[in-house]
Amino acid sequence: MLVVLAMPAVAIFTAFWLLPMARLALFAGTGPTGWNAYLAVLTHPQYLASLVSTILLSMAVTGATLIIGGITGVFLSRHDFRGRDLLVGMLTLPMAFPGVVVGFMVILMAGRQGLIGLIAQTIGAGKPVFAYSMGGLFLGYLYFSIPRVLLTIMAAAEKLDPALEEAARSLGASPARVIRDVLLPGLRPALIGAGALCFATSMGAFGTAFTLATRISVLPMTIYTEFTLFADMATAAALSLVLGVVTWAVLALARNATGAGVAAAA
Repeated sequence: MLVVLAMPAVAIFTAFWLLPMARLALFAGTGPTGWNAYLAVLTHPQYLASLVSTILLSMAVTGATLIIGGITGVFLSRHDFRGRDLLVGMLTLPMAFPGVVVGFMVILMAGRQGLIGLIAQTIGAGKPVFAYSMGGLFLGYLYFSIPRVLLTIMAAAEKLDPALEEAARSLGASPARVIRDVLLPGLRPALIGAGALCFATSMGAFGTAFTLATRISVLPMTIYTEFTLFADMATAAALSLVLGVVTWAVLALARNATGAGVAAAA
């Protein structure tokens, strides 16, 4: 009976994960260089630079998002004021936007005719344009990552017992020590889980990078270029698998660190 009940899950796992992943892994070895396509990811300057840039960008976005989303999430969970629900709704609105829309919004803010440039030009500070660089991509990724971290931290902060912080204060602990010894340990699983999700999303995000891809070399764009412009399907498959392995490794570490499941948003 148990085998019969498990059959649908096994069929879905095989059809939608095992077979595609096996096909992807094997297809990478069918190119002119054979299985050296995987080695090329680490030896070819362009591919290695793209991989390193993607990892560093994802780490930077994750760090900034955890700081902004963490502080904001704790504040909103501890304070009830008029318009709080509306503010939370507005802060989570970016979750409804696809990556292309987020990229377009970055262009409207920091592009050649962007609002930031127009304001800077008005006050005589030049006309900064950074929408089509790593700075613009960082801004876009930060924009759609904050809501995910914010909601996670708010949910975790609401479950913390305020009595622990009050006890620490009554024993003479400074505000900084209360945060270090009480608040952060209590939020640790949520911070690790949210950070892993943020990193994974930034690693694989394509729509925003595609919109802003004038001078940007990140792995999703490199993969897209390989199989569309150069028709190098084997290299694209190898790069895709490397991207997936790096992201999976981070999620696995987060799962082990928190003792809870962490899933990546596509």
